[in-house]
Amino acid sequence: MSVVAEHVDSDSNAKELPRFEDLGLSEVMLESLRQAEYERPTPIQAGLIPRALAEVDVLGQARTGTGKTAAFVIPILEKLKPRKEIHGPQALILVPTRELAVQVRGEVEKLSHGRRVSCVPLYGGKPIKGQIDKLRKGADVIVGTPGRVLDHMGRGTLELGHLRFVVLDEADRMLDIGFRPDIEKILRKCPQSRQTLLLSATVPPPVERLAQRYMHNPEKLDFSPGDISVETIEQFYFTVSADRKGDLLIKLLRREDPKQAIIFCRTKRGTDKVHRALSRKFEDADCIHGDLQQSARDRAMEKFRAGTSRLLVATDVVGRGIDVTSISHIINYDIPEFCDDYVHRVGRTGRMGREGVAFTFVTPEQGNELTRIEMRIDRLLTRAELEGFEHSLPTTAAASAPLSPRDTGDGEQPAEPVKAVPKMGRGGRPPRRIRKAL
Repeated sequence: MSVVAEHVDSDSNAKELPRFEDLGLSEVMLESLRQAEYERPTPIQAGLIPRALAEVDVLGQARTGTGKTAAFVIPILEKLKPRKEIHGPQALILVPTRELAVQVRGEVEKLSHGRRVSCVPLYGGKPIKGQIDKLRKGADVIVGTPGRVLDHMGRGTLELGHLRFVVLDEADRMLDIGFRPDIEKILRKCPQSRQTLLLSATVPPPVERLAQRYMHNPEKLDFSPGDISVETIEQFYFTVSADRKGDLLIKLLRREDPKQAIIFCRTKRGTDKVHRALSRKFEDADCIHGDLQQSARDRAMEKFRAGTSRLLVATDVVGRGIDVTSISHIINYDIPEFCDDYVHRVGRTGRMGREGVAFTFVTPEQGNELTRIEMRIDRLLTRAELEGFEHSLPTTAAASAPLSPRDTGDGEQPAEPVKAVPKMGRGGRPPRRIRKAL
């Protein structure tokens, strides 16, 4: 895999970046960008668009909130041929969640100003007949989740023989939640001559292997910040016993009065429970998780994007599809099970360089989990305190805590006992000698 760009900090001075007019874009696209009020390209847009226009396969590393969706949508729209020349979809964009499919479809439509482009989203939770009808009318761009795309391929309602572009968006997340076999089945049915763009917040070995196997001499562009934690985001933690987390959440929300906030929970059941508690205290609270009907998920997202709901309780899987620039606060009601999920959760705020705040609730037995997150982001979270919660912890770790079901939002897993951990030190974390060994 060739590397054509050195690491570029996401907070590069805008004056050092080219203008959209310098990227070789058509006047139609430039007018579309003006209509969308996109003033200057972000670093990933300035780096990826010229390479994509040159028909190079690109592996781009960048988190959401950096403008990556427009970075691949713009060159695709510029390269689309008239439908009379190609009968069938020309571009396929694979995404991990329904919410992200809706978001990407919206970006395609927004940047298609002045063109006749049909973009059809394919994802579960919606009647398949309506999607089939749209495909029969003709589609230039398909945005879909791997499972529903495979479903249409199996029914013969989606033909990939004329594809010229394939995009794997948030590839690391798609692999995390088990889509690798589906992705590989789809890629094997795509024309060998296609151009492939892979976008990922992280590039672990499984993503590298996918790129090496299904891309043609991909060039790697790294636009992730040198420090995995987002510098514009203040990150705090509270030490709190499990039975007082609900009270702490309500008091924290009243103190912070966020413009918009996402409260992350580990389980769908927990999400419902927290939402019910918040709804008794706040009128503008909503929730979203994998068990909700798609119509309910769509309504929740529409209200949150429109700003009519201020608080959104969510699980990790749907949290990846939330791209709202006005989110000021992230609250990890449940500490994430995996370190990378912490990075993605916190990345929901501080969008496009804005400031944001993240709070994480840590129970006594979770000190080692907090330490692993700090080691992952190479940064210590600041301990926060709130009146009435300064001494909310018991004196010893609750090694015999109740069972707790764990999931990532797409299915409950059997409950696991909380493992006993060493005696906690100050702040609910293991002593330094234990932390160094983790």
